[in-house]
Amino acid sequence: MCDGIPAPAALFAVNGEDDVRLLRRLDVREGETGVGGRIDTTIGVVVDVETTGIGDDDVVIELALRRFRADRDGVIVKIDRPYSWLEDPGRELPADIVRLTGLTDEAVAGQVIDDDAAVRLLKSAEFICAHNVKFDRRHVERRLPEAAGLAWACSCSDIDWRAGGLDGRSLGWLLAQVGFFHGAHRAGDDVDAVIALLQHRFPDGGTALAAMLATARAPSWRFSAVGAAFELKDQLRLRGYRWDSEGDPKCWWREVPDTRRTEEEWWLAGHVYSVEARPKSLGPVVERVTWHERYAPATRSGDRF
Repeated sequence: MCDGIPAPAALFAVNGEDDVRLLRRLDVREGETGVGGRIDTTIGVVVDVETTGIGDDDVVIELALRRFRADRDGVIVKIDRPYSWLEDPGRELPADIVRLTGLTDEAVAGQVIDDDAAVRLLKSAEFICAHNVKFDRRHVERRLPEAAGLAWACSCSDIDWRAGGLDGRSLGWLLAQVGFFHGAHRAGDDVDAVIALLQHRFPDGGTALAAMLATARAPSWRFSAVGAAFELKDQLRLRGYRWDSEGDPKCWWREVPDTRRTEEEWWLAGHVYSVEARPKSLGPVVERVTWHERYAPATRSGDRF
């Protein structure tokens, strides 16, 4: 122990007990990690944005990203330096955003994202990762349209954290469960938190990164229940379908993994497109979705079948 702080070995021993758990400040360092292989590696980049809010008219005020290299088993072998830019939104920051992020009007005044550098870094990777891709991808592609259409994976939705022994899916809570805390709500800190989570090993020995990539790389299928009778709305909702009010035509839809495509086809045939269900269409529209289309803004879709 030094100045009242337990040494790493002592900290590990304490965290092995059920009644006491200590957290260490997250410190993700640039360079080789000392683990994993060096053959057949891939490059990923973790992204996080801070914005003026969550509405359609809100804009990016901070963009952070950090690349890493991983081996074929999903072990991170090298971590790049962090990159971060502030940007002036051209209007006063809302008070709740100032409280949440610590950013002020003075801090972002006159600041601008380096578009060329950001796009180059994003395109240098096989995939982009964020902890809430539906939010981050929308803002990244709106702000940097040259980076649209890349492959994305989600450390929140593409990993079964509960099956791996962790509870919940929020970034800070997951990080605490693996033994760390960080300065939440700044983009660079959240990027490092995601990298730490991707390095986590589950009880079976596999990493969170390996689990995420297995899910993200596999195709999924979007079923659009066009022509479904109005009376079936409750059944569709219970099945996990959501109403798409912007589609043409408007309809209920659901995305399922490749392993459950046949199951979904049979369910729709028996419940939505049978003669008794009085459908207005012969069958659903089925689209193949890859990690290039998944989590993309609603204007982009997969391949129809």
